[in-house]
Amino acid sequence: MSSRLETGLVSKAAALLAAALLVTLSLARPALCAPKPIDLDTFDALKKEVRLPNGETLAYVPLGNPHGQPVILIHGYTDNARDWVPLVPYLDPKLRLILVDIRGHGASSKPECCYTRYDFAYDVKLLMDALHVQRADIVGHSLGSIIAQTFAEAWPEHTGHVVLIASTGGHRAGTMPRKPAYDFASEIRKLKEPIDPDSPFMVEWWSSPTPVDADFLRRQRKDAAAIPLRVWLAVLDQGVTDADLQRTLPKLASPTLLIWGSKDPIMQDEVRQTLIEALPHAQVKILAGLGHNPFWEDPAACAALINAFLAAAPQGAATH
Repeated sequence: MSSRLETGLVSKAAALLAAALLVTLSLARPALCAPKPIDLDTFDALKKEVRLPNGETLAYVPLGNPHGQPVILIHGYTDNARDWVPLVPYLDPKLRLILVDIRGHGASSKPECCYTRYDFAYDVKLLMDALHVQRADIVGHSLGSIIAQTFAEAWPEHTGHVVLIASTGGHRAGTMPRKPAYDFASEIRKLKEPIDPDSPFMVEWWSSPTPVDADFLRRQRKDAAAIPLRVWLAVLDQGVTDADLQRTLPKLASPTLLIWGSKDPIMQDEVRQTLIEALPHAQVKILAGLGHNPFWEDPAACAALINAFLAAAPQGAATH
């Protein structure tokens, strides 16, 4: 990372914004007394960028205690670091949080190539190197959970705990995947530029069985609509196969927590079960009535699970 990013002076305005947000985080308390929500404009203003040795630029938002236990949070397909805003106020304020925009998303670079899970995971490794983070807990949602799996499989020595939210072990070999109630992949392939952030598809793409803040969802849709359609399609086309995912999952030896919403329309029972079977020592929690984004719908409950899990055992200690 450049010396400008590592040691340069932050503007007074940015410093004030960061201080205000850290005060908010320091007030975080478990479930019964909800902390003050993060101001979305304040959050967006805290984003930083790092030029990686592979030529990509990765954006991220640093929060929490800069001297605390590092936790890298990796968002899902077509989202960005703001994905974690509902959850962050409930997380332990002693943690050092690094919220990443994966390549092709948010303020990170959007190269022509490539968008495999290994490309995403290697970017995270290079970001850790740039920030001088030797070891981190990794939290991922949906596509981000697959990136987290891949990182933990490839760099176990740099991985502490792993939290996979709305993740998948893929479909069983020889079985026909159940037809989804809403075929998101087919709808994505029908998209045309410019993408309308308020189209019926985009509204459905960010829908939840329980209410989520409307302004937060509007911003997520707007930012996703700004992602080039070629990136939407590249991620879809370069996604993992079930066989490849199942082949490498046995390499994930770190303590792992699996979280799903029971009403997740994307990661349904079959692909949950294959992941549970592939990681027999993982802790599993299925939250009743929640959908694909349980940490938006009930952030207090998700944070309580994550806080307890990250604090339960020495970082990186095996549970089997």
